[in-house]
Amino acid sequence: MEELWSQQEATVRTVMDALNKSTSKPRAYTTYMTIMARLHKKGVLDRRREGKTDLYAPTLDRDEFMALRAGAEVEGLVAQYGEVALSHFARQVASLDPARRRALQRLARKS
Repeated sequence: MEELWSQQEATVRTVMDALNKSTSKPRAYTTYMTIMARLHKKGVLDRRREGKTDLYAPTLDRDEFMALRAGAEVEGLVAQYGEVALSHFARQVASLDPARRRALQRLARKS
């Protein structure tokens, strides 16, 4: 996603080349193609065709995407661990400094 946000629109090959430069274990084209196709199916990426080439672009900005992912992760943890997960969240919130806790409470009310 970072690569697509920086480029705004890119092919699978462009994303693969950029990401493989920064890793010790390059991944195959088909790996990137599968991931990007799945993100398109989930509505996270737009896809348009130019000739035989598919170009992908993010449908969400970074903040929207992070909120979506965080919500999914929290829902998954609560679904899997129930009250135990909630008690851990409550302890984490209780341990925050008061100003940050108030800011989070305001943010939660907006959601």
